[in-house]
Amino acid sequence: MKLAHFDHALFLRDYWQKRPLLIRNPWDQWNNPLDPDELAGLACEEGVESRLIVREGERLALETGPLPEERFGQLAGATATLLVQAVDHHVPQVAALIEPFRFVPDWRIDDVMVSYAVDGGGVGPHFDQYDVFLIQGLGRRRWSVGPVCDADTPLLPHDDLRLIADFTATEEWVLEPGDILYVPPRYAHDGVAVSDDCMTYSIGFRAPSLAELVEGWGEHQADALPDDLRYTDPDLTAQAHPGEISPHALDRLHRLVQASLGDRSAFARWFGAYASQPKYPEIDWRPDEPLAQAEVCARLAEGVGLSRNPASRFAFIRRPDEAVVLFVDGEAIDCAGHRAMFAELICGGLEAQLSPALAVAPDVVDLVTLLVNNGSLAFTEAE
Repeated sequence: MKLAHFDHALFLRDYWQKRPLLIRNPWDQWNNPLDPDELAGLACEEGVESRLIVREGERLALETGPLPEERFGQLAGATATLLVQAVDHHVPQVAALIEPFRFVPDWRIDDVMVSYAVDGGGVGPHFDQYDVFLIQGLGRRRWSVGPVCDADTPLLPHDDLRLIADFTATEEWVLEPGDILYVPPRYAHDGVAVSDDCMTYSIGFRAPSLAELVEGWGEHQADALPDDLRYTDPDLTAQAHPGEISPHALDRLHRLVQASLGDRSAFARWFGAYASQPKYPEIDWRPDEPLAQAEVCARLAEGVGLSRNPASRFAFIRRPDEAVVLFVDGEAIDCAGHRAMFAELICGGLEAQLSPALAVAPDVVDLVTLLVNNGSLAFTEAE
């Protein structure tokens, strides 16, 4: 699918992380990629994150999956909403919805959540800490958007759901199939189905918190530091009060910590590995038996393409020497020459076809063998 009438540059300039935007059916041709029964089937599977929200009077009750198949037969007449996370990891047609939004870097993309609701269904007014594109797949949904929220925004008492206590809408739209609503982080919003068979595809974008970055980078550096690297003060002189921590000592301690955390190259390598950690590593594409390098070489020479495990995360960082560091599922791999060309190619999309030169390059074959046996890549099945 392609967005036929959408100005990426204008959107990033005027709307991204600034204000909501309704985009009326911009697709060249909209086709709903998933049947409601298929979504229900995914919600019954082990290893698939799913939630069922049922309205009971004025209260919303939450059930977590996997859901028993018979549960859906018990919902006749109930106002219910089904939410299934990371559907793009299981359904290629849903994964294809991400492609038109890759003007946002891949490392920011989280996954595609799919919701199904009957008339009146919804999850209640809430706010998220991430950007989201809400694509209407089937039926109609009324979206209300309110003000920007923060940690002090009053919430309703609920064990499982973070619902806004006093939601006041400032804008409201009814979305038809193919319509898109962009909601920036922390904007209050509420979606209510106004038809049965209402399906919405939510493409979410992650943003690490400062607390997560400080904790992760700090722990990484601490683990690598030798125990004998310690504070020293060979120039110590007597001070007026023995209970004081002097400015001189504080300056030296601060410089010591800054020196260990201020290495930008080391931070870049750590962050690439951190950002490429898979969210659902249990989606395992490893072959039953590891492939030998000779077999991989032969298949590449035959022109067989490669497919990325949709649960795997790929990214790369350029180095000053024209090499790159490839990051796959939390691992850093230095790549130069043909390997660097392959790294950029495989980060470009879910499928890749190697050129004859890359297909026979020994260092590329070696890397492909590693990634296939790790389950991050697989050979494209012949249709």
